[in-house]
Amino acid sequence: MKDWSLVTYVVNNDLTLVTHNSRDFRGEGPAQPGGLHAQQEIHAGLICINSVFSMDFERQRRLFGYLLDELMLHPDLVNQALEIFEDENCEVSISHYEIPVA
Repeated sequence: MKDWSLVTYVVNNDLTLVTHNSRDFRGEGPAQPGGLHAQQEIHAGLICINSVFSMDFERQRRLFGYLLDELMLHPDLVNQALEIFEDENCEVSISHYEIPVA
């Protein structure tokens, strides 16, 4: 499924998209949000999983676990992104930010 088709599907079905193909959906990130989600008037949120390492299943599962803890604090992601980044030292940072309509 093409990215634009996927965004249409998740928006029409009130779903939050979880991806490690972040740039296409959220733009350049917290400093310059944009991408396909910014083209939507309203969406149920975006969860981005990023790492400098190859994104195998175990890494995705581990990083998503951290995000589930964060979702307990911020359960409403309407027009927002929740993003995790794992650096070369295996340390993670989490960002929570709005994706304004472009």
